[in-house]
Amino acid sequence: MDEEYLRRAIALAIENVNAGGGPFGAVVVRAGSIIAEGANRVTALHDPTAHAEIVAIRAAGQALQTHDLSGCTIFASCEPCPMCLGAILWARLDHIVYAATKEDAAAAGFDDSTFYTELAKPAADRQTPMQQALAGEGLQPMVAWRQFSAKVPY
Repeated sequence: MDEEYLRRAIALAIENVNAGGGPFGAVVVRAGSIIAEGANRVTALHDPTAHAEIVAIRAAGQALQTHDLSGCTIFASCEPCPMCLGAILWARLDHIVYAATKEDAAAAGFDDSTFYTELAKPAADRQTPMQQALAGEGLQPMVAWRQFSAKVPY
C-alpha cells in the first residue's frame, strides 16, 4: 500500500474542513499516479451525492475518458458509505484503502448505520415507502437495451 496516497486523501479532508466542508477526501490512483482527487462537496454544491469518493470517481472517469476504472485504487480518508461503495463497485475500482472507520465517522456525526439497516430490509418495509407501478411499461426500456446493437455495456 502506498501510504502517501492515503495521506493525500486525509490532507484533502482536512483542507476541506478548513474551507467549511465535510471531513472527507479521496484520490484515485492508477499505475503509481494520481488520476483524480475529490473532497466532500455536499454543502458547497447543495448535492447530497457529492461525497469525496463520488467526486473523485467522476473526475477519474473524465480524466481517463471511461466509466470503467479497472486498474485503479481509491484511497479515502474514511471508510466509504453505502452510496460510495456502490459507486466504487459500479466503477470497477480494483482496491479500496481507507483510514478512519465508519464507527469513527458516526462518532463525528456521520452515522451510516441507518442506511445499512434500511438496505437489509425488504423494499416494502423501508422507512421511505417504495412501491412498484407500471411494471409492464417499465420493462420496455430494458427490452430496448437488450435489442440495441450499439450499446456500451457497463
